[in-house]
Amino acid sequence: MKRPTIHDVARAAGISRGTVSRVLNGDRYVSPAARVAIERAIAETGYVVNRNARNLVRQRAGSVVMVLSEPHEKLFEDPNYSTTIRTAIRRLGERDLSLVMMIAGDDRDREQVLRYVRGGHADGVLLMSTHSGDPLVDALHASRLPAVSCGAVIGKESVIPYAACDERGGARQMAEYLVSQGRRRIAMITGPMDTPGGIQRLEGFADVLGRKASQRLIEHGDWTHASGEQAMTRLLERVPDIDAVFCASDVMASGALHTLRQAGRRVPDDVAVGGFDDSSVAISTHPPLTTVRQPLAEVAQETVRLLLELLDGADHVDPVTLPTELIVRASA
Repeated sequence: MKRPTIHDVARAAGISRGTVSRVLNGDRYVSPAARVAIERAIAETGYVVNRNARNLVRQRAGSVVMVLSEPHEKLFEDPNYSTTIRTAIRRLGERDLSLVMMIAGDDRDREQVLRYVRGGHADGVLLMSTHSGDPLVDALHASRLPAVSCGAVIGKESVIPYAACDERGGARQMAEYLVSQGRRRIAMITGPMDTPGGIQRLEGFADVLGRKASQRLIEHGDWTHASGEQAMTRLLERVPDIDAVFCASDVMASGALHTLRQAGRRVPDDVAVGGFDDSSVAISTHPPLTTVRQPLAEVAQETVRLLLELLDGADHVDPVTLPTELIVRASA
């Protein structure tokens, strides 16, 4: 059978081809009666939009590339990424845009991303977990392709629009809670110090602890379970009498819990443990994790909204910061 065309839709609706075309292209200035007639004709004829042809006319690729600036294995270890990806796919799908996932964990990966976007295969870029000093950010900015970030890009906050949670405020919430529970020797396992989560969550911790947030009580991780284990091991060796630890992610907190069990420390009796994210990891640990909930789905939705506004022609969009919430469970 011959595939239905826009002419068939126009004939079935009794409306001009030009009006049908405007409806298919999202034009809002079409009467409600005409829009209803066209939608009914599309259903009757079985017409399907030829996306390739439409994008060719619009000079659009019809897709957005999401770039994760981490090694490949982290994509599958951290549940935060799956939440962000799932939300972005759904939101972009509402606009008939596809999401292409690319990893940029090293120079070779970054070159591949640049070849892809310079080849005209994407209409915009969603950055995720970008580290300060990443040359990919400058290259994308020079390409003038619309780009936004899920979380701020350190040093590029005025260049790359972003949506994020209140990293510093969330860390303050956790530190204040641990202090309120009578904990006196509170340590912290930070994230990477070239990321906003690494820097700002440490700043929030220091806002509350002040001079008590000494270097002896701080270890650095890289968001992974293994780094949480190793950092907790170093803390126990250096400061064996700590009675609380704030981990800058739930995944690292799960690693810290494992080390504490191996060392015979009871949680929370001997050492209280707090995390950050309120990901699926937080309710699967033993004991369940007291943590800071960041609204991951909402942050992802806002990130996509900013990009869509740029794709629609906006010259400027303002960054968005969403509040966090302390979630108390058995680990603290």
